[in-house]
Amino acid sequence: MDAWLIWLIAAVVFAVGEISTLGLFLAPFAGGGLIAAILAGAGAGTFVQWATFLVVSAALLAGLRPLARAHKKTPILARTGTAALVGQPGVVVERIDNHQNVGLVRIGGEPWTARAYDEDEVFETGARVQVVEIRGATALVTD
Repeated sequence: MDAWLIWLIAAVVFAVGEISTLGLFLAPFAGGGLIAAILAGAGAGTFVQWATFLVVSAALLAGLRPLARAHKKTPILARTGTAALVGQPGVVVERIDNHQNVGLVRIGGEPWTARAYDEDEVFETGARVQVVEIRGATALVTD
């Protein structure tokens, strides 16, 4: 198998791993693998391929990780989409009971399917809750 194809496969594996983890840790290695694949296709030697892979990966990692960490520390007010709902208060509109697979909560005037964050917790209609996490279109709440 050609070296460029091995590097391309490695880059794709890193990219798929990044997509599944979203930690912005594997993406730099995917970039390094892609550049190494291009160099291998151009006929560069093994040492040059590995050196380029390591240098490009390290540079991308050094540049992207601080951005990812800063994004994680974004204040709640600056967050958008479902991330903005985490920490928000809500009112139970329909009894929340995970064992019966029912529950509806109103968050910021909008109804959301809801489940208790703690599997054994049950919230009655009218109870005030707080959003802990959003999974898909379901709000996980606690008191």
